[in-house]
Amino acid sequence: MSYDSALDAALNRLHEEGRYRHFIDVERQMGHFPKATWHHPDGSERDIVIWCGNDYLGMGQHPQVLAAMHGAIDTAGAGTGGTRNISGTTVYHKRLEAELADLHGKEAALVFTSAYVANDATLSTLPRIFPGLIIYSDALNHASMIEGVRRNGGAKRVFRHNDVAHLRELLAADDPAAPKLIAFESIYSMDGDFGPIKAICDLADEFGALTYIDEVHAVGMYGPRGAGVAERDGQMHRIDIINGTLAKAYGVFGGYIAASAKMVDAVRSYAPGFIFSTSLPPAVVAGATESVRLLKGAQHLRDKHQLNARIVKMRLKGLGLPITDNGSHIVPVHVGNPIHCKMLSDMLLEQFGIYVQPINFPTVPRGTERLRFTPSPVHSARQIDELVSAMDQLWGHCALNRAVASA
Repeated sequence: MSYDSALDAALNRLHEEGRYRHFIDVERQMGHFPKATWHHPDGSERDIVIWCGNDYLGMGQHPQVLAAMHGAIDTAGAGTGGTRNISGTTVYHKRLEAELADLHGKEAALVFTSAYVANDATLSTLPRIFPGLIIYSDALNHASMIEGVRRNGGAKRVFRHNDVAHLRELLAADDPAAPKLIAFESIYSMDGDFGPIKAICDLADEFGALTYIDEVHAVGMYGPRGAGVAERDGQMHRIDIINGTLAKAYGVFGGYIAASAKMVDAVRSYAPGFIFSTSLPPAVVAGATESVRLLKGAQHLRDKHQLNARIVKMRLKGLGLPITDNGSHIVPVHVGNPIHCKMLSDMLLEQFGIYVQPINFPTVPRGTERLRFTPSPVHSARQIDELVSAMDQLWGHCALNRAVASA
């Protein structure tokens, strides 16, 4: 076999389908985010505005977050030197887990190297803790959840996206005595729609199931203290395991789960993804702790974030662009063709200094390719004007369809 030929064929398929992923080399401008410097492949540099970042509230440049990180470096150095089991548990990790447990009103929390690892490790480990466990997973769950459910070796059921009636059918068809867990998200990041938290919790109560929610795109941004949509909706106490990230609204890095002390202890003791991973550096953990603490009392940032998202959606709708508005902060503009989607992304960057990555298959189904904008409270009115003007010009230039009113 020619391995080089196989590699060429695999990469060429991506190019031909218009979904080869190009990485844009950017350097964020601390203190001026969402501005950044684009390092062009030809060696030149250009100022751009990031419109697809997940540092939703600009906390990655908050002075108190940075000061906490500097302080940890000066006190403890760069890394931890081991896994949590071997010298890698520090006072910084324990403080962060206490802050997260308090945020979600749970007895305990457990920090992982990423929310992906937290989902994968936890969901793949639970069947070892609960023999015979059946996991009911929403069809549009994140890849990390899908992978965790796939690898657990136990029974799984996939219910149609946000279809509570279908979930009920699946639950009713299984052995009432079997342990069960329903895994879903609070905000689905590609369409920006919300999971039916209360309805799912009601079913969990009826059928004796545990609940597992991914709040990755909601923590920091929803609820009175930023604990997520479950907090906003008054349902947080009904969720058994909450997954969140420190890399989006909190602006740093890492992931976690929050649950009962026994649940956290069991996952900590059995999950290979936790046991065999070197722990996060003290500086990262200290910065995340400060960010979580700050956002518990930063409703003004959450309000400005939602306001800017509403403004962007309203103005793009006014142009007749095919956006999906499900009430969240995520603004998907549907293109429906991977090549056109990449072309629009390239033109926005090269002609207008606006950076938004195309979202293509397999992240979204074929035919639903889109540009996904993430407004933040640190995007200015002028930057919003520039974005709307650029989208108007390019949509007309490319002769793409408009609607009288978008859904």
